[in-house]
Formats: sequence, C-alpha cells, structure tokens
Amino acid sequence: MQSPIKGFSKLSREEKVKVLIEQQQLAPQLANSFSEYIHPEKQHLFNDISENVISNYYLPFSLAPNFLINDELFIVPMVIEESSVVAAASKAAGFWSKNGGFQTKVINTIKNGQIFFTWGGETKQLITYKDEIKKRILSASEGITRKMRERGGGIVDIDFLSIDNMTSTHQALIKFKTADSMGANFINTCLETIAPYLIDFINQHDALNHNDEAKLVMSILSNYTPECLVECKVSCPIEQLSPYAGNYSAFEFAQRFKTAVEIAINDPYRAVTHNKGIFNGIDAVVLATGNDFRAIEAGAQAYASRNGKYASLTSIDVSESEFNYTLTVPLALGTVGGLINTHPLAKAAMEILHQPTAEKLMQIVASAGMANNFGAVASLVTTGIQKGHMKLHLSNVLNALEASKSEKEIAIKHFKDSVVSYSLVESFLNNHRG
Repeated sequence: MQSPIKGFSKLSREEKVKVLIEQQQLAPQLANSFSEYIHPEKQHLFNDISENVISNYYLPFSLAPNFLINDELFIVPMVIEESSVVAAASKAAGFWSKNGGFQTKVINTIKNGQIFFTWGGETKQLITYKDEIKKRILSASEGITRKMRERGGGIVDIDFLSIDNMTSTHQALIKFKTADSMGANFINTCLETIAPYLIDFINQHDALNHNDEAKLVMSILSNYTPECLVECKVSCPIEQLSPYAGNYSAFEFAQRFKTAVEIAINDPYRAVTHNKGIFNGIDAVVLATGNDFRAIEAGAQAYASRNGKYASLTSIDVSESEFNYTLTVPLALGTVGGLINTHPLAKAAMEILHQPTAEKLMQIVASAGMANNFGAVASLVTTGIQKGHMKLHLSNVLNALEASKSEKEIAIKHFKDSVVSYSLVESFLNNHRG
C-alpha cells in the first residue's frame, strides 16, 4: 500500500512530477510531455490560477464568424475540442445573418444568495417583518455594496422561504444585481456580513423570540438564477429555410424541425441531448471569455426542470408561412474580475467581442447556443447527425491512429464520399499500410 504524500503543494513543479512518476510507476518520458506545454514566459500567470500545477492543458481557441446579433456583427471566440461545433455555429450564423440575424433581449439580471438558519418559528412570521429586516441588512452591508451600487447593482430584495421536508429550517433568499461582474465573491461577502444581523434581529425581537433561538447554518450564493434570463429568437419565411432542408421541401423541413423540438419539450431523454446541443455553443464561448461554465450549466439545467419535468430550453412556432424559434436560458455572466482580467486569451476574447457589457455578453452567448442547436436539429431531421460530425472528426481519428501526412491525404480523399467511423478509418489505414 502506498503512503500518503506529505507537503505535496510545497514541492517544486519538477519535484511534483518526480513524485507522481515514482509513486504511480509511470513512464519517465511522461515528464517531457508535461514540460512541452509549460509557457516559456507567462507560466507564473497559469500557476496562480490553480493549485499543484505541473503543466497546461491546451484546447483550441477558435472563431465563428458572421454572428449578426440585433443588427451588430460579431466574430465569436469559442474554446472547444469538437470541430463540428465551431463549423455548425459558423454555418448557422452565416445563414441567419442573411435572414434577420439573432434577435436577443435580456429579461432580467437578478442573481440569488441564501442564508440558511434553524429557528422554531414559522416563515410567515418573518415575512411580516420583511421591510424592517431589509432595512437592517441594507444598512449592515452599506460599506460593502457602495461601489456596486454606484455601478447600478447591489441588494435588490429579500424573501423568506421554508425548506421542504426540514422542520424548523428556513432560508433568507437575497436578490442581487452585480452589474458587469459575475458577482460570486461580492454576493458571498455580503451574505456573510449580513447573516449575523439577521440572526440577531430574530433572537432579539420580542414577537419572534422563541425558546429555540435562531442559529445560522450557512451563507452562500446560489447558481440557480431563474430570473437572470436572456431570450434569443430566429425568424424567417419558411421558404428561406431551403439551404438546410436537404432532400425535403422547405415546408416539410420546418414541420420536421417543429416535431423534433416538440419531442424535446415532452421527452426528457431527448431534452437532455437537445439542450446539450445548446451548451455546445454556450460553454465554448463562456470558457473562451473566462467565465464559470460549471455554474452556467448547473443553473440552466435546473431551469430546464423548473416545471417539475426536465424539458427543452427552446420553444417553436411554425405557421403556414413563418418559422419562429426561441431559446430562453439563464446566464449569470461577468465581463470584469477573476479569470476574465488575468488570462491572456480571456482578455483577447473580450477584445474580439469589443469589450461587451455583461448583458451584451449574455446575448452573444445565447446566440452561440441557438446557432449550434439549430444546426444540430436541422441535421437530425435531414441527413442525420453523424454525416457532418464524423467528416469533421476524421482528422482527430487520423491523429489518434498516428497517420502520416501522406496517409492523411489519402484517407481524406477516400472518405470524402464515404461513411466515417473509427473502425473504418483504422481498417482503411491497416489495409493501406499492409
């Protein structure tokens, strides 16, 4: 049995790699692989981003052009390992740029924080004193929120809710606006500052004081932001859908597309994959701009279940002549602070997007999600998803099979009009080599 490693974080990068290779009995040449991806000049920046850094994990930084969003043209940066995502986004963006573009609007930007506490009273008693409590917490946090309030943010409201299936456990749901910041640290600092004042108010108030006094459990922001919403729409006359219709008429394509979306609205198995297609685009832009894609994913997936059943984040309306497709999604994004201001390529992504506000970034990200989802559903109801996906994936398969430059050229030519799969490419190379 191997012994635990003591003081690992205090070791140098080289010492960490040495311990790794020795303890896990790995090939010594692995150390060279780690060294190859160390940045020669700016490694100190990447070392500060995480803990126990031994190398950097590279992902492609790609561009999807021709995003016409509210009549403004963007080239959208995307960080993702799947080439078909960038290709699909670019194709859809080009198509919609000629057909009205993406029409977007921010519905609201409210984010949530929670203070959990135990108390023997009833939630409705706290609601009675809501205005008084709100006044107290605003006063207690005045120094922390001053700069945020100057930028149009701050604490917006407070609600009191009980916790299902937990007797005597309550929450104060605090609503925030955080301007151009994602706001996680700001919200958490506010919550931890005002929580003691809330508890003291309950324990010292004659009408609320119970034998079982209020006790703080924890204070933390929530990544569920059902009010921090952006809407993205694409609309056009049905006949203009012909470039995506394949062997179908434009009207048949629109009807097939509508059926596919309605399946995703009503069937959770399909809805998960349908929404994953949306997040192919969303996550790629969120990651490129240095935002927290895990928080975005968690919040949006919860939002997809808000009615008690997991469903599509998109809705559709197809008449005899018009095609209207809408995405509504919560996106708690920021354009200042954290990785956004420190990672060189996150800063570059912001420059590419002309230094957007948080609200404009929400609209750009939603448009990327719409573009990828539209392309995916269009493929599904015409040629199938694999034809285009595997064509673009061919280069990855060839690299995995260590094909030479000449072998790649021959394989690309061979599979131009053939089905692509890993086993078929492997068989083709083996026959060629043999």
